[in-house]
Amino acid sequence: MVKEPASPVKDKNYDLIHAIQLSLEHIWRMETYISDAEDRGDTELANWFRKMQDNNRKAGEQGKKMLMERMQRENG
Repeated sequence: MVKEPASPVKDKNYDLIHAIQLSLEHIWRMETYISDAEDRGDTELANWFRKMQDNNRKAGEQGKKMLMERMQRENG
C-alpha cells in the first residue's frame, strides 16, 4: 500500500475542509450518475445514487457547521 505524503498544510482543520470539499463534490457527481441510470431506465440504481447524494449532503452540512463553530471559537 502506497502512503500519500504528509499534507503540506499543517492547519488542524485541513482534513475537515478537505472532507467537506469531497462531500460537496460527490453531491454534484451523483447528479451525473443519477441521470445516467435514469437514461438507462435503472430506477433502483438511480435511487441508490440519490441516497448516496443525500448522505453526502448531510455530511457536507455537518462539516460546514463544525468548521464554522471551530473558526468562531478560534477567532473569539
